[in-house]
Amino acid sequence: MKSSLLKTSALATVFGLGATAAFAADEVRFMCYSDGNECEVYEDVLSRFEADNPEIDVVVDVVPYQAILENLPVQLAAGTGPDIAKVTDLGGLNQYYLDLAPHVDRGYWESAFGDTLNWYRGAAGGDGIYGMHSQLTITGGFVNATLFEQAGVALPASDASWSDWAAAATKVAKATGTDFPMAIDRSGHRVAGPAISYGAKLFDDAGDAILVDDGFTAFTQQFVDWHNDGTIARDVWAGQGGATYQDAAQEFINGELVFYYSGSWQVGRMDKNVGDFFDWKVVGSPCGPSGACSGMPGGAGIVGFEQTKHPKAVAAVIDYLAQEDVYAEVTARTRNLPAHSAVATKGVEFQDASPAAADALSAFAADLSDVSPIAFAYQGYAGNRAMYGITVERLSQAIVGELSVAEAMERASADLKAALEETK
Repeated sequence: MKSSLLKTSALATVFGLGATAAFAADEVRFMCYSDGNECEVYEDVLSRFEADNPEIDVVVDVVPYQAILENLPVQLAAGTGPDIAKVTDLGGLNQYYLDLAPHVDRGYWESAFGDTLNWYRGAAGGDGIYGMHSQLTITGGFVNATLFEQAGVALPASDASWSDWAAAATKVAKATGTDFPMAIDRSGHRVAGPAISYGAKLFDDAGDAILVDDGFTAFTQQFVDWHNDGTIARDVWAGQGGATYQDAAQEFINGELVFYYSGSWQVGRMDKNVGDFFDWKVVGSPCGPSGACSGMPGGAGIVGFEQTKHPKAVAAVIDYLAQEDVYAEVTARTRNLPAHSAVATKGVEFQDASPAAADALSAFAADLSDVSPIAFAYQGYAGNRAMYGITVERLSQAIVGELSVAEAMERASADLKAALEETK
């Protein structure tokens, strides 16, 4: 970080330009985005890494999440990407990843990160070690408990259905004059869990992606109906174009929303911004007609790129972050769910978390057992980014009335077929 750069500069002043070459560190650039304080914490812990490894200088470049989604793939394709990045398109960027396996203890990594290693291997599969899953997330519902109390409406039970929650949230909104009963992030990932709970299989018996089936169509019809009757905040999905991401966190924070379906990465934001404005809690994922009550797993990981000029340094940085004590510290300070098996087993005492935030994180962790195997497979599928985009575009068109639900499903199927053909 800055201290390393200053130290190098001081040495150059004392010993001259020749000494600069002798003491020059390998510069490793880390493109990082934050849901909360992740980049700040990484910068802090990596300053200790630099102290122990003066030959490596890590520069943390903090960028908006949209830059990770849109700019990073373009940079990588042009050969101008960073050395390391925090990413969410885990399998989709696999062609650019640096295989860490030759530089790390494979046994440790396989024991610590288990099945999440597969999420980074893309369509090619294999046994390479391409990334460290830094934040395990799961989707689920946030509710404004104060509004339920004011309305005199009991929170639905833990096995309540999506229809139960829609009815309860609508009742609360009407009783309290709240703007919106429900909202779901404008994201193909976010609606995947509800669709699975409505019976969507997403893959055929051979394991090939299909996206649209009776269950997916049933969810889409319900989703469109809820937008049309005012159950769901319309502008989150109808107010954007293409596959642009949009959340509804600010509406929830402002007290304008009864039930908000997003995910565990929002806990820190709620903890910081809601304060004592109202009582909030996490209720997991409602159940669907199929009997499933599934959210979507996911999260972010830290990967290196094979175009780097310093592969050993890149691997050393990521391996340092993967060590149990460092990983546990980062997890506690950033208030995220751990993907590291030993850290998860021992439990995490989250730093500076309010009772509401601690309860929320515990609720999300408990909900992981209800995640459908289909959801885990979808998260690890190399083509899921294309499927998420197709989902957002075609569902949005059905919501605004450009297409009927049947037409949207036909277009989505055709889109997926074309996308799969491009990858052959």
